[in-house]
Amino acid sequence: MVSQHVYYQLLLFALLWLVVIVHLTRPKCLVTAPAMPTEEPEPLTPKRHRSNAPQPFEGLTHKPHCALCERDTASPPAPPPIPPDTMTPTHRRPRAIDTSVHFCPHAGCDYRGWLGRGNLRAHGHPRGGPWRQFPCTSCKGYFLETHGTLCHGKQAAVELIVRVLACLAEGWGIRATARVFEVAPNTVLQWLVEAAEQLRAFSAYGLCALHLEQLQRDALYAVLREFKAGEISDDEALTRLEHSPSWVWTAMDPQSKLLVVVDMGCRTLALAPRVVQQVTRVLAPGCVPLFLTDGLKDYATALLTHFGSWRQPERRQATGPRPRPRWMPLPELLYAQVVKSYRRRRLVGGTPRVVFGSRLAIEQMLARCGWTINPSFVERLTLDIRQRVAAIGRRVNTLCQGETGLRDQVALFQVYHHCVLPHASLRQLLPAPEVTHGRGSAKVWRPCTPAMAAGLTDHVWTLREVLLFRVPLWPQPQIV
Repeated sequence: MVSQHVYYQLLLFALLWLVVIVHLTRPKCLVTAPAMPTEEPEPLTPKRHRSNAPQPFEGLTHKPHCALCERDTASPPAPPPIPPDTMTPTHRRPRAIDTSVHFCPHAGCDYRGWLGRGNLRAHGHPRGGPWRQFPCTSCKGYFLETHGTLCHGKQAAVELIVRVLACLAEGWGIRATARVFEVAPNTVLQWLVEAAEQLRAFSAYGLCALHLEQLQRDALYAVLREFKAGEISDDEALTRLEHSPSWVWTAMDPQSKLLVVVDMGCRTLALAPRVVQQVTRVLAPGCVPLFLTDGLKDYATALLTHFGSWRQPERRQATGPRPRPRWMPLPELLYAQVVKSYRRRRLVGGTPRVVFGSRLAIEQMLARCGWTINPSFVERLTLDIRQRVAAIGRRVNTLCQGETGLRDQVALFQVYHHCVLPHASLRQLLPAPEVTHGRGSAKVWRPCTPAMAAGLTDHVWTLREVLLFRVPLWPQPQIV
């Protein structure tokens, strides 16, 4: 037998022989001396960096499209009729009841819809009811003082209706309000629908010919019943929310906290011009405020549609065809955005960007109030809407079935925010302290609502006053 040492020696010899063969068969690397440069190398041209500075807007060759403007142009609204002559008072006993806030509702009357024309008298309460009766001396007709309001023809007490709607305006749900006041939920819903129709007319009557210096715009999503959390995945919910018709668009005056426009629809370019057109309807002729929004690009196109004009550019060459007219923003239009930065769906910062106008003019206008380019006031209003509109709150079970119910709740919030709810930041200092009836200190501040700060009224309204206010049929000099 061969010893194991012989096998180990043969294996070692084979490994050495393999190393020698690999070394001999490997190709040799030729080492060459570095060539001496005979000519100087060409200098490297630096890369051209694109400037991040904003470029001046050159205008558009065509006016942006707006379907609502074309519809209004095709069928303009009919002007209000010519007001009739005021009736002279008789030599009888002077009137003790003011009828200047009422109007005759009969269609065949010449004084139909006109306030303060002296054609109304005041009678007693028919059949011992709570409401007074007004006869018209022109058409010899009669009507109750609740005609055209929510309380007309209702068997329920007015105080019950007012308290139910006040709870809805404070953010309660319909079913919760019905349980507290022991009323059927369908009854509460019916009162809300009827009140919303009247309150929308009330807002349209009060918000007109406004002189505003600033406007901030924003949009917040409202989850409807079909997008309820938990029924679909998060990614699918985000995809649906981007294309869902349940976005609430708002425009507010940061100085008076007045909610000028509130509308609902999809967050696309189709709705942005509609919101701006509603803004132009409530503004006074020739009023162009400063606009502050977030980084949505549709805002700039919508503002350019309604606050622009045709201009003829200057010639750059002495010969050749003249340049085509351009649709440019008005010289007095100032618009800035705050482009927000997100990380993992969380806001981490914002960068201001001037779109129309000069940055110096915008900063000077904001510096008078001690502010900077930041739409923070409209975002604070967004929080108020989520707290006082049950259908827009986060993680709630009071979602609306559709957009119609959401519009009704938002209409109630708008009037409640304007006329009924005082704001601490708008309070006014009294010229002299007023002594209270209790043991506390004297009253120094006067409560103020956005309608008072904007000059639309001179006192804080109650919800009962709002619901009993008869809205005229067409714009007239307001009596507040």
